[in-house]
Amino acid sequence: MPARVSPTEAVRAEVDGLFGSGRDVGEILEEVVRLSARLVLQQVLEEEVASWLGRDWNCRTAGERAGQRNGFSDLAVKSTAGPISLKRPELRNTAEAFASQLLGKGVVRSEPLEALVISGWVRGLSDRGIEALLTEALGPEAALSRSTASRICARLRDDFEAFRSRDLSDVELDYLFLDGSHLRMHDGSRAEPVLVAYGVTTVGQPVLLAVEPGGRESHDAWAGFLDDLTARGLRPPLSVISDGAAGLIGAVETHMASALRQRCLIHRCRNILAKVPAERSDELKEAFWAIFALPEDIEAGTQAVAAAQANIDAFARRHEREFPAAVKCLLADRRALTAYLRFPVEHWRRIRHTNLIERTFGETRRRVKTIGRLPGEASCLTLVWAVLDRASQRWRGLTYTPAIARHLAELRHRLHQPTHTDHEPLAAVTQAAQHHHPNLRPTPPLHQT
Repeated sequence: MPARVSPTEAVRAEVDGLFGSGRDVGEILEEVVRLSARLVLQQVLEEEVASWLGRDWNCRTAGERAGQRNGFSDLAVKSTAGPISLKRPELRNTAEAFASQLLGKGVVRSEPLEALVISGWVRGLSDRGIEALLTEALGPEAALSRSTASRICARLRDDFEAFRSRDLSDVELDYLFLDGSHLRMHDGSRAEPVLVAYGVTTVGQPVLLAVEPGGRESHDAWAGFLDDLTARGLRPPLSVISDGAAGLIGAVETHMASALRQRCLIHRCRNILAKVPAERSDELKEAFWAIFALPEDIEAGTQAVAAAQANIDAFARRHEREFPAAVKCLLADRRALTAYLRFPVEHWRRIRHTNLIERTFGETRRRVKTIGRLPGEASCLTLVWAVLDRASQRWRGLTYTPAIARHLAELRHRLHQPTHTDHEPLAAVTQAAQHHHPNLRPTPPLHQT
């Protein structure tokens, strides 16, 4: 283990490596459970010692008690997920003996730790949650001190509050991704939206920006969400990528009118397939994605946009008679389907959908389903933030070469500092999401980027 790295941080690195392996979540679920249990218990062991000494890991100041940390001894805990390896903290030069309440005398059995891990995401967010959780899982002899539980919970809450109020004036984005997911926060109530924003900076680095409740995925909810980002100093990006919710589109067109809006192609494909018979869905799905399969030598910008728009017309002509509803869906907001083609070719596949957030929301929903429900808005938001924050550390950035940087700089100048009259504002570049044109029409003129 590298010097000055706590066992908790080492386990976190293992968790990150597992999620970054590219394997399917279902395939690694058992390993996720075991590593997550190990992470929770290891953190508790280290928090116990920190609370008892009155100082954190690597802190050199005097604490409440005399004594120093003296490395770790190996410990194995049995569970239905398999043996869990832990590092028990050792102490020296203490005036009194330290006894772990988690691993104290009388703890001679181990209940299944899966429940500990999964419910720990949420129940551990309350001051009493960790104490009750370990008592439930390991028996009353393993009760955790209230102060240790409070330290862990307070740290989670403080980290989230710092995240949601931090200054964004030094964050300059090329791409902003917006999405929402409905989670059941209260017993007996309907699912409520959680709104999320993340972006890619001008040096290609992904960054999680905001996690907030939505009340409803309405124009007002999204407008308030974007107002908060702006108030914290976030400047307009070059492109905003989102699904087709009317309230979201309206808020983006109002608050970030200088940006180009890209409709999530994965969402749009699902919308179209919902309007065709199941036995024909594979055929229409292939035809939809063929629209955007452009020649390798095509140039980003007007040429690429025109080619894709021509493919949209060809799709419509081919399927209008048999699947008019699907064609109508495709033609609505058609310009927003091809905005990504104005950007560097190397970025195309990553900036035409919001699937990164959606996949992470899927993991959150799986955990919530296992738990049953979320005990309130604060716990829900902290859970979503914790999952997204951990996931964001594994998100891959985008490639930025000098040529790509020049391309984006020129586009930024045209969008945000236009000196000519051929730049269409966002509301004109895209048709309103709620407007559905029932008939075919020629592809409108496309402006140079």
